[in-house]
Amino acid sequence: NSPLIKILKMNFGVQILYQPPITRIEKQHKSDEDLQVMKAGAMLRKVKSRSWKKQRHFRLQEDGQTIWYKSRWAGTGHSTFSVADVDVVREGHQSEILLSIADEFPADLCFTLVFRGRRSNLDLVADSPSEAQVWIRGHLRFLRWIWDWFQKADKNKDGRMNFKEVRTLLKMMNVDMNEEYALRLFTMADESETGCLENEEFVQFYKMLTEREDVWRVFQDYSRDGQILTLAELEDFLKQEQQEGERSLEHAQELIDRYEPSENSKKHGAMSIDGFQMYLVSPEGAVLDPQLLALHQDMSQPLSHYFICSSHNTYLMDDQLRGQSSQEAYVQALKRGCRCVEVDCWDGPNGEPVVYHGHTFTSKILFRDVITTLAEYAFKVSEFPVILSLENHCSIEQQKVMAQLLDTILGDTLLRAPLDRLVPQELPSPQDLKGKVLLKAKKIGGLEESETLTDEIPDEVSDEDEAEPKSPSKSKFSRELSDLVVYCKSVHFHGFEYSHLHSKCYEMSSFSESKARKLAKDTGAEFVRHNSRQLSRVYPSGMRTDSSNYNPQELWNVGCQIVALNFQTAGLEMDLNDGLFSQNGCCGYVLKPDFMRNDDSFDPERPQDRNGYTSLRLSIQVISGQQLPKVNQKEGSIVDPLVRVEIYGVFQDQAKQETSYIDNNGFNPLWNETFHFIVHVPELALVRFVVEDYDKASRNDFMGQFTVPFTCIQPGYRHIHLLSKDGTAIPLSSLFVNIKISELTTEV
Repeated sequence: NSPLIKILKMNFGVQILYQPPITRIEKQHKSDEDLQVMKAGAMLRKVKSRSWKKQRHFRLQEDGQTIWYKSRWAGTGHSTFSVADVDVVREGHQSEILLSIADEFPADLCFTLVFRGRRSNLDLVADSPSEAQVWIRGHLRFLRWIWDWFQKADKNKDGRMNFKEVRTLLKMMNVDMNEEYALRLFTMADESETGCLENEEFVQFYKMLTEREDVWRVFQDYSRDGQILTLAELEDFLKQEQQEGERSLEHAQELIDRYEPSENSKKHGAMSIDGFQMYLVSPEGAVLDPQLLALHQDMSQPLSHYFICSSHNTYLMDDQLRGQSSQEAYVQALKRGCRCVEVDCWDGPNGEPVVYHGHTFTSKILFRDVITTLAEYAFKVSEFPVILSLENHCSIEQQKVMAQLLDTILGDTLLRAPLDRLVPQELPSPQDLKGKVLLKAKKIGGLEESETLTDEIPDEVSDEDEAEPKSPSKSKFSRELSDLVVYCKSVHFHGFEYSHLHSKCYEMSSFSESKARKLAKDTGAEFVRHNSRQLSRVYPSGMRTDSSNYNPQELWNVGCQIVALNFQTAGLEMDLNDGLFSQNGCCGYVLKPDFMRNDDSFDPERPQDRNGYTSLRLSIQVISGQQLPKVNQKEGSIVDPLVRVEIYGVFQDQAKQETSYIDNNGFNPLWNETFHFIVHVPELALVRFVVEDYDKASRNDFMGQFTVPFTCIQPGYRHIHLLSKDGTAIPLSSLFVNIKISELTTEV
């Protein structure tokens, strides 16, 4: 009989059954399980009449708000709606249609979604009561979110909210409106004129609070009557603002079919403000072009023509002095699309090689367990080849054990010989090497039959030569391990001229970050040419004992493929890495620009000298923010957000500009500030959007970011869905921007 239960019964048609109290952790666990089930999808019966009952596949999209559904015979056709548009969820036979089939389907299988506006109800039947509850709970999640805020702010638990409690609510929701404006909204919502908000009045207050004035203004610019966008008006918007050109008309109709919630508007080929907003917050309205998220690049070129997502000291969960070594670190890296992992091997007890950071206090794990983990997870996210970068410090005896373990555990996935048994003139492609693990290590001799084989190699077995003490004598190397090295033979770098005249395509060198940066600065064009034919690996300085990272952009600028980073360390460097490899299906391989794959001379220090050079103007209007995360959890604290736009690329493209900060508003801050950039090499540029909480007394607190390759940007009015420091999505948190890209016609 609590006031909240009454609200749910009266206003949302929810049947409340008594259940024993459950803990917050249990609730969260259940919620997470529901989300996973909904994202996996399920077949539900859509019911229109007693005789029309057809199965449809329903699935929750990655944004956590959009439900997608289609019939199994619909081809690419499908429908969507937003959880936020569901006004009421009715369990059981609470519609005329479901009552008509009560004899066929029990009440605990049935539920009805009631939408706001003119959209028809959706009557659904699940296969089991538990499945029905998952979808009912999921659709109620958005409403529950409002109710949760209501409960928290309703201090005296009387089911009503006075103005003082409303102000408390606003602070809890990370917004500090001035009192006059808050009182005006309160008075407008208080239709009963009791001085308190009750049930529906509270929902109305929330709707007023969350109105998107910024989206409404854009809508008004193209809507003649201010109520709908006709097909022609939407086409005009797509052509003028979203820069879609000739496909605008076709796409306008697709967007109406996909996002417009009103069947009446759909019938007349029009879009309401609700449909317009649904489109703008969908993946199609995001800054990153969803078509370029999918695997779309040519994967048949030599390995040296790709940037390869690469990890350093992959076994570490923390710093490289006392950090924990763990198989889980390999699991996490591979799940993030990493295609080059590192294994530091040392002699262990009982003849078993171990993996750890030598001469430190990091913990040790068995080489056997690392390879077992690699075998299980190597191709779960990407089917393209994994390079196993071996830092070998083991004796001959334990090297033989390593070779045996690699052979038996990896089985057919381990590449043991050149494709077609031919000595290559260029490296094979990712397509050719699908599902294969390539060992990168020293090798006795080469792939040519005429090579004279010996058990000795004239330098250190360890590949990170600059981080290890030099050995005055030759190193012994196991023939069994050597024979497993095919396309990634580690060799010392003797200079670009020597490599050009003498090196084989399957030979590759590793560079410390300092050496690589010096080569990039002094001989950038030669480095680019070298990397068009051979692989180069760059690794962090041994002085980075905290497992910090260097900026990978400088090395991508000269075409280095394997730019290895400490994946366990969040920050700008990993944001750039995640941004670059977010495209092309997150497969871990990104095709380099054509001018880095051919014999053309490209110097990142002088990009204007290359053939076909054209610079672009990038204009970004930062309009607003939505539900930005609260970084200071102290009661009453509210953020003062600012947005910084950063460009990373060749030296001439490096730039940053930031907005002013907004006092005390993380809920719906409005900036309307525009930045202009000149981008000389868009093919290499990354654009990073950063949100910070301004602090005049100390360093600003990080709130969220999103990094996108310049070539993947969708121009126009776009939402940027923010990521946390560790790269995970921040639910409902976004920026609204307007982006324009044009050729630079005059000198600046």
